[in-house]
Amino acid sequence: MSRSFLTLIAAMAASLIGSTPTVAQQILDDERARSVQIIVGPALESATEKSAIIRWMSTTPAGPAEHFGVVHYGTDPKDLSEVAKSPIRLNMAHPNTIFRVRVDGLMPGTTYYYTVDSIGPDGNSEGLKGTVNQFTTRQAERSK
Repeated sequence: MSRSFLTLIAAMAASLIGSTPTVAQQILDDERARSVQIIVGPALESATEKSAIIRWMSTTPAGPAEHFGVVHYGTDPKDLSEVAKSPIRLNMAHPNTIFRVRVDGLMPGTTYYYTVDSIGPDGNSEGLKGTVNQFTTRQAERSK
């Protein structure tokens, strides 16, 4: 039998024999956290000379409502050591969540590479890091 099916049976059995609902919910939350996936994106929403906004949609992570969208970025696709993060309050009633992260302190006319992730308030990753994407900031306007 599949692990998901066995987890569901265990959660149902626990609730039927009088176990506290929080134990059964924790089993389901653990399974849900392992299955967080990016549905749309990530993509560049906007870019200026010195900043950018990266957006993506994922299935809603389990756990506390307080989470962070995270962008790991840099000018070398093999060295994404810079980090930008934005807080978000998850709505557990919705199956999907849109993350938007503002990346500041960028250089004009520069290509940046990035991956995205989400983390809970404890700093643990949801494991969303996927393919490396790229964007280029706008060139600085020359004064006349």
